[in-house]
Amino acid sequence: MWTTCLVFFQTALLLGYLCAHGIATRLRPRTQAAVYSLLLIVSLAQVALNLNPHPHASTLRPIFSVLMVLSTLIGLPFLVLSATNSLLQAWYARDAGRSSDATGTIAAPAPPYRLFALSNFGSLLALVIYPVLVEPYFSLRAQTLTWSMGFLVFAVVCGAISLSGKLSAESPRDSATPDPGLAGADQPSPPRDQALWLPMAACGSLLLSAVTSHLSQNIAAIPLLWIVPLTVYLLTFVIAFNGGRLYSRWVMARLLAVALGSVAYLIVDTDKDVPIKISVPLFCVMLFIGCLFCHGELYRRRPSPRYTTQYYLLIAAGGALGSMFVGVWAPFVFRGSYELAWSMVYTAALAAVVLWKEHWGWRLFWPAATLGLLVVVALQVHGYSKNTIVQVRSFYGAMRVTEESTAEAGMFRTLIHGTIQHGTQFFGSDEDRTNPTAYYVHNSGIGLALDLCCNGRPRRVGVVGLGAGTLAAYGRPGDVFRFYEIDPRVETIARNVFTYLRESKAKIEIVQGDARLSMEAEPPERYDVIAVDAFSGDAIPVHLLTAEAMRLYQRHMQAGAILAFHVSNSYLDLAPVVEEEAAHAGLSAVMISTPDDETTGGYAADWVLVTANQDFLSLPEIQGIAEKIEPKPGLRLWTDDYSSLWPVVKWRGDKKE
Repeated sequence: MWTTCLVFFQTALLLGYLCAHGIATRLRPRTQAAVYSLLLIVSLAQVALNLNPHPHASTLRPIFSVLMVLSTLIGLPFLVLSATNSLLQAWYARDAGRSSDATGTIAAPAPPYRLFALSNFGSLLALVIYPVLVEPYFSLRAQTLTWSMGFLVFAVVCGAISLSGKLSAESPRDSATPDPGLAGADQPSPPRDQALWLPMAACGSLLLSAVTSHLSQNIAAIPLLWIVPLTVYLLTFVIAFNGGRLYSRWVMARLLAVALGSVAYLIVDTDKDVPIKISVPLFCVMLFIGCLFCHGELYRRRPSPRYTTQYYLLIAAGGALGSMFVGVWAPFVFRGSYELAWSMVYTAALAAVVLWKEHWGWRLFWPAATLGLLVVVALQVHGYSKNTIVQVRSFYGAMRVTEESTAEAGMFRTLIHGTIQHGTQFFGSDEDRTNPTAYYVHNSGIGLALDLCCNGRPRRVGVVGLGAGTLAAYGRPGDVFRFYEIDPRVETIARNVFTYLRESKAKIEIVQGDARLSMEAEPPERYDVIAVDAFSGDAIPVHLLTAEAMRLYQRHMQAGAILAFHVSNSYLDLAPVVEEEAAHAGLSAVMISTPDDETTGGYAADWVLVTANQDFLSLPEIQGIAEKIEPKPGLRLWTDDYSSLWPVVKWRGDKKE
């Protein structure tokens, strides 16, 4: 989802810079001011129309749907914000260029590039502040109103600047063509430099998207982790465009070689388990060095200020292409997560081109490094195919099914989504094959709910998240198990690679699409048990944990039913969130935690059981292991209008040893 959002913002940035370039180079000053003011008015109209947004996203074509929702909500305002930076810089350069000395010679325009660094610093500051100081304390409605008022002030100020007499005044030199009087002092950059603007910008964006995707899917799905790579990316723009004094090509070329080699060593062996404390910082350091090299070289090849809009346009085009490779093309081209390795190949090849004339040693080293990284790609593909019988990828991530055998357990298959195991089935015997495993064994929270809920009568069970279909193993004759699954490829795997669904004694129903949207469209299903298990590793679909979602679940539950939330998470303490929702709905909540169990194939799991059925909660099997959920200081009720991950982050002192 975040990678697709990156595609939108980079593409909208490109359109904004294209708009600024067209305005600054094709129109006279008075027309420029009029067109820009019109854009401000139209964007204000879109902001006003979306003060109470009701976006509807489709899960059938998720990439297209996300892009359409973002375009409908904030397309024009973001385009205007994007155009403003380079357009104001072009006006600044034009106005500075009008000054002349006593002899009438036109002065060279003042360099505006530090304004670009300042703009990126503003983005960086907002990025860091938002999850800490804004989201935890303000609802979405309050944020929307505040931002809209801020955008109104912005539009008024920028409109006043564009319509000011100084900028809109015509002069004999103002035209759509360059002024001959500036020919000596305002020449365009050499063609070789211009040819490198887009590839270097694409390299930085590609590294950002690839590192973010790799960290969140293959290292750890830590909530808010995507902020760190984006902060690094923006920081390199700030450093590179702040006068160039902090960038040294001699140093960065050598650091880039070390960084690429170090990360290549980490990813070449797909079975290597590197601690997060080492891997995450190392990947971010490599991103910093790679982006600073690209952006530093971009600044070295900057044109004179007259050509800033063309320069920024190509930077934005490169940014859009880099994000599209990871967010749009990679899910359909690759079966696994290989974009990081390919981004490193591209970086090494680009370094070979950029540094070709620097030293004869680089002419040998960087082509060799490019070939070496191609070998890393091949070895990575081979590593992921080891013991793998199915490997697919879609918008929702890379999945594979491994098949292994041991003397004790016999043959077993495991569904892996990124680095998270979503289900295991043992095929050693008929009993092994039909027993629930992983997070769903009989002594787990969901296992107890299904075994104890209905006193032997037929059950109706709703399950949000299919996985390998393990919960179907609980099915008895007369039962109905209805699964809600957003990714159609998961259903294909569950039906054809695992046997839980087809060997279940219950009637199996599978509903494709987002669970909440599907349940909102259905009449009450009168479930005895609802299991909410739609989390992809440690990523959180917040819309399934809000007060409105709890009311929806209650509408589908019959009297005395049990709602089970799978809240196993290495980085977030979600149990207090669920307990708060339960108390708000007038229900009781208890935590059931179970450890790893090699005898049953069970994984350590935390389930929160929510119900109004006090008879169920008083059963000895529940009373003996149920834990009271401690409230979280500063935690507010999550709703569709408010949620914040910051208060529920597990800091070192909060984690269980």
